[in-house]
Amino acid sequence: MKYYTSTTEYNCGIDLHARQMYVCVMDRQGKILVHTNVKDNDFAFFLKLVQPYRHDLTVCCECMFGWYWLADACQAAGLQFVLAHALYVKAIHGGKNKNDRIDSEKLTHLLRSNLIPPAYVYPAQKRPLRALLRQRIFYVWRRAELLARIHSHQLAHNRILAKQTRRVRDP
Repeated sequence: MKYYTSTTEYNCGIDLHARQMYVCVMDRQGKILVHTNVKDNDFAFFLKLVQPYRHDLTVCCECMFGWYWLADACQAAGLQFVLAHALYVKAIHGGKNKNDRIDSEKLTHLLRSNLIPPAYVYPAQKRPLRALLRQRIFYVWRRAELLARIHSHQLAHNRILAKQTRRVRDP
């Protein structure tokens, strides 16, 4: 597994949710400089929190639903952004206690220690096409599932011959 190598003096781990984000900023030595909850995902307030460290800061969050806006906002603000692969991060810091405060701190420790398995930050211009293709494949799989169910039902009630192929039944 490849890990992201952080070269900045300050590291920021964010436990991101739909309406809030818990932010933890640490220096290279592990001293916590900021550890707070940001209500309503207020990015302007986040920028005020990290303003003293912004010149040499890496921001990291787990690859969960809703990370797009944070990646785009960090890029627009000129902040270095790392997307942590959620499955591998879970394998690394699986612990007994789990809450937003602990998760943001552990994510920051992993970033500081160069133990973040990175995920690919998909370019903003290509995301709509990817979403469309994902939706299409869902419908293709659903169609196949429904056709198989109909075919199985017909076989169970002896309504079609077992030898009948899909081409004959579904041109």
